[in-house]
Amino acid sequence: MTRIKICGITREQDIQSVAASGADALGFVFYAPSPRHLDLAQAAQLARAVPPFLTVVGLFVNPPVDYVREVLAQLPLDVLQFHGEESAQFCAQFGKPYLKAIRVKAGVDLVECAARYAGAQGLLLDAHAEGVQGGSGETFDWKLIPHGLPLPLILSGGLHAGNVAEAIKQVRPYAVDVSSGVEAAKGIKDAAKIAAFVKEVNKIDVQLS
Repeated sequence: MTRIKICGITREQDIQSVAASGADALGFVFYAPSPRHLDLAQAAQLARAVPPFLTVVGLFVNPPVDYVREVLAQLPLDVLQFHGEESAQFCAQFGKPYLKAIRVKAGVDLVECAARYAGAQGLLLDAHAEGVQGGSGETFDWKLIPHGLPLPLILSGGLHAGNVAEAIKQVRPYAVDVSSGVEAAKGIKDAAKIAAFVKEVNKIDVQLS
């Protein structure tokens, strides 16, 4: 079963849409340049609306240590997701499970990345778009992903209901992560698109099983 994360949540009604869809996780973005960025007050209010058994992931990009600690002191994050140039030691110091995002392009050694971040819960593979740390809406060449990576693989980058089945067929990831592909506008999720995305994932899972 392919797990599903809906990232870049900014509204309570979108939390309800994610929960109703059967997705496994949602993401809050703590990166100011992103149109999906939340301040601590917004994030704390949204966190109170998350129902049980839905994993809450906090996304950071090269954050100061004190900022991550401040977020953790105020929010019940289950998993941390690091999208910058953070070292494995940096990611591991907060006592929380973490995912390390890698922006994939030709020449990036994903086997070496997996070894470097061996303590991560998984590698999140995203498109490499200049000047953008995720959420670009662009795909990358899935053939660049080697078989047999020693960490669970979370596939991201330009996924939507129209291509996620083919992505799963080709890559067989542990999970898929979507943001712009289920939006009506930047930071505004579309309940119908979320439902369609989850439906496509579930359908291809049944076919492949």
